[in-house]
Order: sequence, then C-alpha cells, then structure tokens
Amino acid sequence: MGWIIVGFVLIVGGIGYFLRAGVGGTQDLKGAAMALGKRLIGLGVAAVGVIMVANTSFVFVAADQVGHLKRIYGFEELPPGHVVALSGQKGPQAAVLGPGFHFIPFVRVLYDYEEFPLVTVPEGFYGQITALDGAAMPSGMFMAPAIPDDRIDQMMDASAFLSTGGYRGPQETVLKPGSYRLNRYLFDVTINEATTATVVPAGQVGVVKSNVATPGLACREEVVAAEGSRDSDSLSVPLVPRGCVGIWKEPLLPGAYYLNRRAYEVELVDTRVQTWEFKGGYTKRIVDLSVDQQGKLQQDTRSVVEEVPSTAADRAVFVKIEGWDIPVELRVLVQVDPADAPIVVGSVGGLKEVEDRILVPAIRSIVRNVAGSNIRVPVRDADGTLISPAQFETRPSRVLDLIENREALEQTIETIIQVEGRKAGVDVREIRLGEPAIPPEILITRLRQQLADQLSNAYARETAAQNERIKTEQARATADEQPRLVESQIAVQVAQQREQEREALGRAERKFLEELAKGQSAQAGVLGQDRVAMLQALEKVLATLEKRPDIIQLVGRLVPQTLVTSGGGGVEGAAAVIGQAIQEAVRPQP
Repeated sequence: MGWIIVGFVLIVGGIGYFLRAGVGGTQDLKGAAMALGKRLIGLGVAAVGVIMVANTSFVFVAADQVGHLKRIYGFEELPPGHVVALSGQKGPQAAVLGPGFHFIPFVRVLYDYEEFPLVTVPEGFYGQITALDGAAMPSGMFMAPAIPDDRIDQMMDASAFLSTGGYRGPQETVLKPGSYRLNRYLFDVTINEATTATVVPAGQVGVVKSNVATPGLACREEVVAAEGSRDSDSLSVPLVPRGCVGIWKEPLLPGAYYLNRRAYEVELVDTRVQTWEFKGGYTKRIVDLSVDQQGKLQQDTRSVVEEVPSTAADRAVFVKIEGWDIPVELRVLVQVDPADAPIVVGSVGGLKEVEDRILVPAIRSIVRNVAGSNIRVPVRDADGTLISPAQFETRPSRVLDLIENREALEQTIETIIQVEGRKAGVDVREIRLGEPAIPPEILITRLRQQLADQLSNAYARETAAQNERIKTEQARATADEQPRLVESQIAVQVAQQREQEREALGRAERKFLEELAKGQSAQAGVLGQDRVAMLQALEKVLATLEKRPDIIQLVGRLVPQTLVTSGGGGVEGAAAVIGQAIQEAVRPQP
C-alpha cells in the first residue's frame, strides 16, 4: 500500500513540477534551458511514480507454478462456512493464474499473491482429493460421487466446482498419473504409499467391496451360491451389480485400476491351481533288510522324524485301520473359478480362510472315515489274481489297501471332498495319497519273502550263468583243440578202415588156408605126408631167400661141398638137393 501512495505522490508532484516549469514563458536562452530542465525533471518524477504504481498491477507465473490470489480489500464478505471466495468476495480466490504475464490493476495492493507447484501424480499412483469447500454432503453419503473422466477438467475449475454444487469433503474421483493445475486453497491432494494403483496380477481376480454407489443406479442384492452346487447347506452370499454398495458380483480381471481405496476394498483371489500338502508330524520306523556273505537275511530297525514343512497346509492325517494308527500323507489340488471368487470372499474372506476353516478340517475327516471304514475293490482269488475287471466287492479296509488299493481310496476320497469343495466355491481337482508310514511289523513278512524270492531268482540266474560259462569254456577249448580232434577223428576212421581191411584179409587167408589144406590133403594122398612136408619147407626157404638174398652167402659157407645121397628115400636126399642148389646159386658166374 505504501508503494502505491508513493507512486501517486511522485506522479502528481512530477506533473505539477512539469506544469510550473512552463508557466510565464522565458525571455532569454538561459531561461528557456532552465525551464526545459525542470520539465524533464517533472516528467522523470512522474514516470517513476507511474512505474511504481504499474509494478503493483502485474504478476508473472512460471511454467511449473500455479498463481493463487487472496483478496485483502473488497466490499463483499466471504459467506460464513466457506473458505474459498468467488469473484468480488474477500478471501482466497477460486480463480488461479496460469503460466505467463498477467496484468491486473493494483493486484499487488488488493491481493496477497503466492505460488504453488503443479500437482504431479507419478506412474502407479493416484491422487486422493479432498475438497475444503463446497456444498454440504447429503445424509448417508460419506464421499462425494465420482465425476466422469470427460468432466474432470470441469472439476479442476474451482469456480465451476463451487458454483455447480460440488460437495465438500473426500472425493471418490482420483487424479490419475499426470500433472494438474489445481486451486490448492480448495483441493488438498494426498499422494503416498496408501494411494497406489490396484494391480490384479495374471492368474488372479479382484473382488470389490464397494462403500459407495453411483447416483441414480438401481441396486438390488442377489443371494448367490457357488456354481454347480445343489446342496442347501452350500455357502451363499448377497452380491450386487457393479456401481452399488456391497460386494460386486463381477470381479476385476487382471490389470491396473485407479480405484479410491477409501471407497473400494479389493481382495485378490488366486484362480490358479493351488497345491495343499498334508505332510509330516510323525515318527516313521523303518526296517532295513540285508544279506550277509553266507546268504542269510539280516534286519535293522531305525526311526526317522518327519517334520511338518512350512509350506504344508497341515500335518499328515492319522487313520485307524485294523487297530493300527497309520499316518497318511496326501496332496490336494484346488482351484477357484473366477465367477465363484466373490462368493468365496463374501462367505469366508478368501482362499486362505476356505483352506483353514472349511476344507482342511473336511479333508482330514473324510480321509479318516474313508480309509478306516469300507472299500470297494475288484474281486481277486486266493492268489491275488484279478477274476474280472467288472466284478467288485465292498469289504472292510485293510492296512495293505493303502498300498495295494490306493487308487480306489483316492477316488472315493476325491468324490466326497469335491462335493464339500463346491459348497465353498472351490473346485477340488485331484487328491493323491502319499507313501503311508505302515508299521514295519506288518511289512516285515512280505519284505523277507520278497527278498528270499529275489535271492532264489538270483541264485537260479547265477547257476544258469555258470552253466552257460561252462558251455562257453568247453566250446572255446574244443575250438582250440580242433586240429587234434580232427586228427584223432581221422586216426579213428583209419583204424576202423584197417580193422575192416584186416577182417577181410583174415577171411581171405582163412579161405585160402582152408583150400590149401584141402590141396595138401589131396597132395599127401598122392605123394605121401613126408614129401608134402618137405615141399612146404622148401617153399618157405625159397620165399625167405627171395626176401633176404644176403642169407644165401652165409648158407653157402655153412653147407658142405659134397652131396651124399643114400638110397633110403628120406630127407637126406632132399637136403643134398637143396645144398647143391644153393651152391649153384652162389657159385660165381664165369
């Protein structure tokens, strides 16, 4: 205010000084020069005054700032209960100044001027708006209804917001990522970790609990049960259409949503297949069988503590069969259909609550009841051979059914638990029993029998292998001795041939002798017995001499040169004849 008074004083004084310098005229050059100087001084003073007054009539707003005016002087007071003034009213003004130069007469005198930075909403967040002025909210409404996106610019105009009946208080409308020029006297904007965007990941859906309703929308609750469930005791929950207060019947699909967390609560439900394990929580006894060097069976007993994994839904289920308490581990595959997600959330709060409060107790009870009662299995004979796939019998369960008829137990448990799951809006896809911790006292007989059978088979195979090895060695030795064997075989064949030859020669010799004997008998009858003997002796001597000619010389030295004969007719004559013949034979030829 002081600047404008000084400015006006300088303007008036300068103009007066300018006018007085020219009054009465001047008679000489010096007087004219002095008058001109006074006029210039007067104009200068007036110009300084004008500048001082003009300096209070403009503002310059930077590009990243918003100019705000607060009127100090005015004739119209701000209405009671309001904090933002319209045009002409004293107080914080609804109109804001954009970037650039603005000329407003005496703006620096009539208003307090201040600047606020742009409201910038980063990616992944939204701006929570609270209006500090406006119309009072109707009864039963705790948040001003959302403004459509095509009218958001109108909301940014504080004058339009106040003049068109905008409600004071928290606004359902949020500022999406971007920069905004807002009247900070009217709108308070909050951006923090609580105003992050709602992201529904892939494989999940978002169930919306709405605290606000769209004006003019006809809302009606509908009690809905899980799809596919026909039981009267199935879980059911009242659902509403989108835009109404309550749990929306239609869930949010995967994506990013800028929902006001004060107005909407979004519960994420995983629609992928979940695995629930019932594992651990017992001590397992094990019998180890082995065979020593003498082939005798030996058994050792040991214990293993099975802890409950941190990821397990619960510990193993203990079932009582034939008086034995047997821990049974199992794995359950479950899935929530997206259409049933609102029912799950509305009835128990979420999949985790369904697991803890409904399905886990139900599964434990069903497994105990099924495994400990009766079982329907194919009919088998005494040897365990299946008689016919179409013939079944229902009998009390046995301990070994947990191993031998596991599939029948799984099917029965799965059929029953699927019904319970549908009541809660959960699909039970599969149930698989794990390896049961059967007491070793039950299995030891079977294990020993199996091991004995395996040893018997092993011994039989070893014997067969040894026999095959012997045959192989015999074949190898035969192959190595093949030349000698061939030679022996040939020798045997030669011997057999000689034997046959000798037999033939013997038969011929016998025949010859027989005929010779007949001839000799006839000859003896003619010549006499002694003459026949002499002839035979002569033949043998001649045959010998034919083979050994060297004997002739020896005989020649031994036989006398004089042949003496007698008239007795005995052998002496024959000897003389032989001696003479020998001499003739050995006598040298002329």
